[in-house]
Amino acid sequence: MKTTDALSSRDGWRPARLLPTVGIRGQEEQERRATSALLAVMRAVPEFGHALLKELGAPKSLIQTFAEVRFRTADGKTVIPDGAIVCERGKRSWTCLVEVKTGSAQLRDDQVSSYLDVARDNGFDAVLTISNQITSSSAESPVSVDGRKLKKVALWHFSWWRVITDAIVQSRYRGVSDPDQAWILDELIAYLDHEASGAGGFTDMGENWVAVRKAAHDGTLRPSPEARDVAERWEQFTNYLCLGLSQDLGENVTVLRPRRQTTSMRLDEIVRMLTGEGRLEATLRVPGAIGDIDLRADLRTRQTLTRVSFAAPGEMRATPRINWLLRQLKEAPGDLRVDVAYPNARQTTAGLLLVVAEEPERLLYEPDIRREPRSFSLTLLRKMGQKRGKEEGSFVRETRNQIVDFYGDLVQNLKPWQARAPRLREVDLDEPAEVAQPDPPAFSQDETRDAGDALEPAVS
Repeated sequence: MKTTDALSSRDGWRPARLLPTVGIRGQEEQERRATSALLAVMRAVPEFGHALLKELGAPKSLIQTFAEVRFRTADGKTVIPDGAIVCERGKRSWTCLVEVKTGSAQLRDDQVSSYLDVARDNGFDAVLTISNQITSSSAESPVSVDGRKLKKVALWHFSWWRVITDAIVQSRYRGVSDPDQAWILDELIAYLDHEASGAGGFTDMGENWVAVRKAAHDGTLRPSPEARDVAERWEQFTNYLCLGLSQDLGENVTVLRPRRQTTSMRLDEIVRMLTGEGRLEATLRVPGAIGDIDLRADLRTRQTLTRVSFAAPGEMRATPRINWLLRQLKEAPGDLRVDVAYPNARQTTAGLLLVVAEEPERLLYEPDIRREPRSFSLTLLRKMGQKRGKEEGSFVRETRNQIVDFYGDLVQNLKPWQARAPRLREVDLDEPAEVAQPDPPAFSQDETRDAGDALEPAVS
């Protein structure tokens, strides 16, 4: 046995860390360490730094990073953003101020607004905020600032969960060409993944979750600040789910939303559905999957639904189309509900897999058993987690587990129908080839009329 293997197998032995979490005390120290660790690794591992900054408009160049940069405002006050990033390539340069929060600390509107002023006065291109607040894109900010401040300076936002996701995807899937740089990036992942770093993912559904959940169950929930708080948490939670799947798959998993719908408009829609129907809904798109994944948390029935829908084969009769589906569901849970939609029919046929696997004819369209299915839907219902946190039995943990299991056990194994390639017509080379007969000559209308006149008998 090698010495390194022997040491790593000893109980209680831990590997030395480049970025230790030991000794972190207080919010200020936590933010200072997280900022320094991230900015240093962005410079040390350019492939990671470029991937992180690409959508912000930074040129692919040497990345220089600085911590606790100082500026003096026009009124004589000293302002100290947590960091700065400078990218220079030829005559082009891109500069950005960085403001960081960790743990439960929230970004403040006034603080970010003052940094935008500093950035404008000093010729910076952007301000980047980083916190545990999860937004649907880097262009959406959790703070509200005067839009006039954004004419010359861009405002971007990363959640720590997004930063961790990009680091994991770079390490596991895109790769890092230099072995030492790859190790440094893994050390950053280990640091940010530690609870003491303060750079976690989605924490819980908030202090209003239990009261809102109970009111929705009883049908007494009305639009209120508490309902909107839960809507905001749901918005963050669905983004958290997508980033978690992106870490596992190495693909950019997204929540489907109307293009021109603002965050405020989305929250209004979530509140209307929550108060009117007692439901929270979202649709997740995984690149290359057979269909989008629908997620519904029904607070009235206290059940969570996951569903995937996709088109039926286009070149089979009715029964073979059903059998094509059931052959792919041999390992699926028996309580999976199978729905089959038919053209020109309002209702679907449906049944639990445990039953229809033995009796496929139950899924045929009864008024016309020869009618061919148009599409299939597969739905799984589970008891909804009740607690607000992330512990066992909580809404966050149980829902995330259901999404991961639904994708891993079912969706990723489903293959869409693909028609066979056209086949060449078989020709017997020993048989003489048929000679094509020429078509009769075509005549114009005038020629046809003249010919007709010539054939008519003369009239005296």
